[in-house]
Amino acid sequence: MVKRRLLATEADSDTLNIWPSFTDLMANSFMIISLFLLLVLFRSLFLKYTAEETETNLDASQQQVTLLKRQVVALENELGNRNNIIRSRDNTIDRLSRTSSNLQSLLQSSDERLEIVESENRRLKSAPPVVVIQDSGEYQFDSGSASLPSELQSYITTDLVNLIEQISQENNLYVVEIIGHTDGQVNFNSASNLDQQLEAVANGQKPIGSLTPGSNADLGLMRSLEVVKQLQASQRQGRLPGVKFRAYSAAQLQLPSGEFSPANRQPNASRRRIEIRFSPLGKAETIR
Repeated sequence: MVKRRLLATEADSDTLNIWPSFTDLMANSFMIISLFLLLVLFRSLFLKYTAEETETNLDASQQQVTLLKRQVVALENELGNRNNIIRSRDNTIDRLSRTSSNLQSLLQSSDERLEIVESENRRLKSAPPVVVIQDSGEYQFDSGSASLPSELQSYITTDLVNLIEQISQENNLYVVEIIGHTDGQVNFNSASNLDQQLEAVANGQKPIGSLTPGSNADLGLMRSLEVVKQLQASQRQGRLPGVKFRAYSAAQLQLPSGEFSPANRQPNASRRRIEIRFSPLGKAETIR
């Protein structure tokens, strides 16, 4: 009986003693919490390390970005410089092209002018000369007279005849134009008789001295006609076959340069002259 009571008392005592279990529970909980806190600490450390590494990588990336930006700016500047060089070269090429075109135009124009000059030179070389007998020295006419001085007459019958024959044969020219030029001195003689007797003098019926000039035009015509008559005299002696002559007067109208003369009434021996010009005998065209 006593033994049963003891057993019952021990059983109740075991039933009521929970402290060991509670202690185990708390120990396990502490371990779990410690493990959890350790995990949290590890996670915090890992995150901190990751953040620091990420920040470091970000700084490096930013430095790389900055470096790349600088490189991009440098490349853009270099590209701009190269574009400027290319534009400058293009402009230079355009200028050279325009210059080349201008040079080609100038060269073409120069060639055309050269061709014109060469053509003119050929024409001048092939064209017969203009013989000018200056009214001076031994060849000078007496004032107001158309009678040939002896030296001039001798020149006409020898040198001038030979020259006309040579030019006529080389160039197949048949017309010799004799043009009398005077200076601007006024001829005050109003009793001209050329209208009445010019044909008779030209036909040899009257001498040149029978004519009285009333103007410089009359005097220039009389002198050119007297030269023609001297050439015709040589022609009657067998010289100058087939050559025809024309007598004209330019009075005081033209200067030796060929330009019209201004009004100048002063004596001027350089303007008094006989010009001998040569031209082919072309077909006449009558304008009605």
